[in-house]
Amino acid sequence: MSFIELKNITKTFNGVEVLKDLNVNIEEGSVLGILGRSGSGKSVLINMLRGTKEYKPDSGEMIFNIAVCNNCLHVELPSKVGESCNCGGKLEVKTVDFWNADRKDFAEIRKRIAIMLQRNFALYEREAVIENVLRAMEGGEYKENLYKALDLLEMVQMSHRITHVARDLSGGEKQRVVLARQMAKEPMLFLADEPTGTLDPQTAEYLHQTLINGVKNKGITMVITSHWPEVMNKLADQVIWLDKGEIIEKGPANQVVKNFLDTVPLPKKVDDVEYGGSVIEIENVEKHYYSIERGVIKAVDGVDLNIKQSEIFGIVGLSGSGKTTLSRMLIGLTEPSGGEIKIKLGDDWIDMIQKGPIGRGRVIPYISLLHQEYSLYPYRSVLENLTESISLNLPAEFAKMKAIHTLNAVGFDDEHAATILNKKPNELSGGERHRVAIAQVLIKEPNIVILDEPTGTMDPITRVQVTDSILKAREELEQTFIIISHDMDFVIDVCDTTALMRGGKILKIGEPEDIVKELTPEEEEKMLN
Repeated sequence: MSFIELKNITKTFNGVEVLKDLNVNIEEGSVLGILGRSGSGKSVLINMLRGTKEYKPDSGEMIFNIAVCNNCLHVELPSKVGESCNCGGKLEVKTVDFWNADRKDFAEIRKRIAIMLQRNFALYEREAVIENVLRAMEGGEYKENLYKALDLLEMVQMSHRITHVARDLSGGEKQRVVLARQMAKEPMLFLADEPTGTLDPQTAEYLHQTLINGVKNKGITMVITSHWPEVMNKLADQVIWLDKGEIIEKGPANQVVKNFLDTVPLPKKVDDVEYGGSVIEIENVEKHYYSIERGVIKAVDGVDLNIKQSEIFGIVGLSGSGKTTLSRMLIGLTEPSGGEIKIKLGDDWIDMIQKGPIGRGRVIPYISLLHQEYSLYPYRSVLENLTESISLNLPAEFAKMKAIHTLNAVGFDDEHAATILNKKPNELSGGERHRVAIAQVLIKEPNIVILDEPTGTMDPITRVQVTDSILKAREELEQTFIIISHDMDFVIDVCDTTALMRGGKILKIGEPEDIVKELTPEEEEKMLN
């Protein structure tokens, strides 16, 4: 049964058409996958389906075929026509042009739409996990809602964290709580924009299976964007491939995904690399937390690392294994419970545990970190984000040249880079914002670059471009990189050495291909997909 019909949808931002004459039919209970490069219009379409004000189409119709109770205006799926509403009224058929509907119809439909956005955890950071899920529920008895929330958290495999404060969760754990919150709304349309882009393969697989069991198998209509081929193959009934706002192919997932991946180039390979001496030495570093429920939690437990100049060093492991905590201690954002962290600057070794200008304050200006939950200055242009906002004060023309050069390094061609310089971050796609954030890290030409999940929301073509840009930066600037990633294909392509981290400990250090051999067969299959 036809649920949503997009008819000749067009959307323009600053004179540039980002969606061009789109025609798509979404059946009730089906899953539509949207594939395409960063900036192709995927996130714009997702936000338009959500009813986000700034994404109202310039022309065309977005038709919702629904069942509506004329007593209370409650909205249901079209298959519910003729059934009784909870208020005692009867559900009757109605066709609504979503963006041209009256305010009541628009609001009632929008209430029945849930969304998971890329790299946006949208949680009440100071409240417990269970409280976050309960907040998403409307009406009902508290006890009934509590049991429902516990069931949802068990389904997303977060029942062991119900009393934890949201801000203390790992990125993967936060994303699972977001999913539980969205499912608590009992939506009739579920939108997911790169929901597993920053998760390790095992956690991503949990989330994919939860989407299958909790959304697809329950007949909830879903629209999902993802760069993971297996996500499209497992979840989507049909896939559309967007390129510069136009549908260039539509059909079964396996066919469209194969044709899309055929356009992805292979990354360049570097065989012989000459390293300098050691620049990072970590000895027996620990970070312990105390929890009333669980006692002492060893987030990082006796880690030793030695990283050389110009080395690209990868750290892989599941969510919660301690990777991000280790990186935060390295740059001085989290105080270790014990151990030593030293970084070489010139001929001097700097103690990163010592505070102040003669301690870590001396070396921090030469280290750049891309957080997993990166953020750009929302009210500054891309050019300002790459220059004065990060205290990089340059003559105007040189600033523009340097910004374009750095944007080239993360996959923008000259024309595309020039067109986004004066845009605000909210005018960019998720993938474009991600690449600008990496450019913001690289533009200062730091000695050491730490990238936490740098490829999470990138399409495969951009991922290859970023791989090449990291290799080029290492060659030209002799930069040292620490890359925290769940993307084993990316780690194999770009890293010289890789450490496998699990339970706060380093289990093995070696070449990326050797680290893969340490995984179980099931883990290996997931990490290399």
